[in-house]
Amino acid sequence: ATAVPHAEVLEAAKPLLKEKGIDLEIKVFQDYILPNVALKDKDLDANYFQTPGYLALQMKDNKDFDFVSVGEIHKEPIGVYSKKYKSLKDLPNGAKIIMSNSFSDHGRILPIFEKAGLIKLKDGVGANARVEDIIENPKNLDFSTLIEAKLLASSFESGEGDAVVINTNYALEGGVDIGKYGIAFEGDDVVPANLVVVRSEDKDKETIKTFVDVLKSKEIQDFIKEKYKGSVVTVSE
Repeated sequence: ATAVPHAEVLEAAKPLLKEKGIDLEIKVFQDYILPNVALKDKDLDANYFQTPGYLALQMKDNKDFDFVSVGEIHKEPIGVYSKKYKSLKDLPNGAKIIMSNSFSDHGRILPIFEKAGLIKLKDGVGANARVEDIIENPKNLDFSTLIEAKLLASSFESGEGDAVVINTNYALEGGVDIGKYGIAFEGDDVVPANLVVVRSEDKDKETIKTFVDVLKSKEIQDFIKEKYKGSVVTVSE
């Protein structure tokens, strides 16, 4: 799991799992690469951090990853944050937009700007959109894709760029004031779910089924709603 919100959600689930005879050990990772490597190496029984698009990309690029999702738990809308501007439409000509180097996020990020009328993407690219798929960019926005997702919050706090696009888990972990600085977010209808992922051979294990049932329980879904107040959304919402 990544630290926020995933590990916090798992901590809340620990006593519920204990009641069902499962002792949960939580391993926190600071990036998106190692959790899948650890799952492949059987250092983990499951991981909880990734979206369907990221999982598909990882399995395509790593032929020894034989994984499957066993449950959708919550959603984290990606947000655009700025200390200088109050809305996307306020961004000036040539504004620098900092976003992660994770290609699976680009198909989520660029439609935010297209929906605001700032860019136009090639027809049909959908969730696979890349910066090179921008065919109209009247304000000549400069999309920078060099930074790891986990470093975006510190880039924002140090004042880099005119706007920084941050995954909600890293915004929360980095202490970014989402309500104050968030100027645009993905629509709830397009936000992909964060998954519990296991090795395919383990998908029918009773302990895995119980684990997912607890994470989907009313107690945990209520915990997510109350703690994150909309910055993290339950799948049932």
